[in-house]
Parts: sequence; structure tokens; C-alpha cells
Amino acid sequence: MSKNENKQLKRVVIQGGYGAFHEIAAHHYFEPEHIEIIPANTFKDLFRALESDRADLGIMAIENSLAGSLLPNYQLLQDSNMEVIGEIYLRIKQNLVALPGVKISELKEVYSHPMAILQCQYFFDQYPEIKLVESIDTALSAKDIADQKVNGMGAICSKLAAEKYGLEILAESIETNKMNYTRFLILTNQENYLQLNPLHNKASLTFILNHQAGSLSKVLTVFSDFGINLTKIQSMPIMGKDWEYQFYIDVTFDDYLTYQKSLEVIKQLTSKIEVMGEYFKGKTVME
Repeated sequence: MSKNENKQLKRVVIQGGYGAFHEIAAHHYFEPEHIEIIPANTFKDLFRALESDRADLGIMAIENSLAGSLLPNYQLLQDSNMEVIGEIYLRIKQNLVALPGVKISELKEVYSHPMAILQCQYFFDQYPEIKLVESIDTALSAKDIADQKVNGMGAICSKLAAEKYGLEILAESIETNKMNYTRFLILTNQENYLQLNPLHNKASLTFILNHQAGSLSKVLTVFSDFGINLTKIQSMPIMGKDWEYQFYIDVTFDDYLTYQKSLEVIKQLTSKIEVMGEYFKGKTVME
């Protein structure tokens, strides 16, 4: 690949190591040959990479169909200057992996992210002798096993991670609920990616209500009157203000101008409202 072609690569920062579900989602959202994956151990590190321009774009899990919202990530997004420019829904398939030749009966410990462990609890109920150990990431757990070459260790991770680190899949799709999806947001702070588009049909917003009875009900009524569909609402306590809440919502709409008019009305009902991003409703893909 030439230097000119290298310059055209989008640097996409993900949470986790190579082979993480974040990387899989990135490959489905972008053209894989046009991106360079930049791993980050934590979501805070992901935002630091974007803020320091070490990455052009980020992809961040925001909610799971089984575990619910990732509340700390809402706060990270609120505290940053990042814009949401897209989303994707990924079917999550968890796999039990180990060094080649190792059998399940030989495993003493299995490592993975707490959410992955939770998603696979029913499978491991069959193996009470296996100790489940929490780690910071599914793919990094797989990498550790490959690096340390310990026969009695296993990991829960994606098929891609198993392939990248030369591990053997001992049991496929061990998640309890097969309707297990994670929603990922595409983030950036670079102006060249922030293009208003009248064809956009989804938006992520945050607002703080005025101290008036029925304020939330009035906001929701406005959306309903304008034909705006509310697809997500999440409340978060406001630090330093007892029993006061900030709301994060996602809405979809058929007409962009009608959506904008609804925001003008809602501004009068809130003490603060912010558009975190306007984008196209994301597709749902399998791993």
C-alpha cells in the first residue's frame, strides 16, 4: 500500500483489543480496507484518543438488549465534545476458547468482561468447578491466554478474537439468550465528518427539565404531536443536585424540518437541551 493510500485510512479507536466486538462492529459499519483499528483498554482511553486526535473516529457500545444501558458511557459522552454521527446494532455471539488441544474438563479458570460472563452464566452453571474471573475486555482475555500459554485457562470472546490469537473454540454461541444485541455509536469531533443532512432520520438528544410539574409529560407530548417517535429514554442524576435528573433520548422521524420544529417548542420546556448527534438509523448485523 502506498503512502498516499495510508493517509486515506480512517483511524477508528475501539474499546478492547484486536478481535473485540467493537472491532467487528467497526468492520460492518466501515469498509474494513479503509480503516485502521486503534485499540483502547477503557472507554476513557477511547475518548482520550479522540480528543488528542490520535483517532479520527470512535465506536462505543452504549446499550445491550439484555444488560441495558451502559450508564458511564452516557456520562463520558456528555462530558466530551464528541458528536454521534452513526450507529450499528451487532448480534453478540460469545464463545468459550482456550489453547489448541485443551478440553473443557481441563479448565480451571475462564476470563472475560463482566457483561460477557453475565450473558453466559447458564452455560457455566453446568461447570461449577470452573472459576469465572472478570477482566477488562473479552478480546484481551483471549490475548492473555495466547501470550501466557496456560492450559488451564479459558476465555469468553468473539470468533474473530479466537482466530487472531490462534485459540480453539471449545463451545460456540454459549450466550444464554440468542437475541443478544449491542448498540454501538459512531463518534467524532472532526468538523469534516459533521454534515447536516436533511435525509437524516434519527437523533440523540439530552435535556434538563424546568422545575415544573408535568415537565417530562409535556416534552413527550410535543414529540407525539409532531409525529416524532421516541425510541429510547434514559435518566441520569445530575452530580451535585439532589433528585434532579438529566434525560438522554433517541428519536426517529420521517421529516427533518418537522423534527427541527419540535425542538424549537421543546426548548421552551427545558432549561437546557443539546443535540448530541443526527444520523441515519443503524442497521442490524450478525457477528
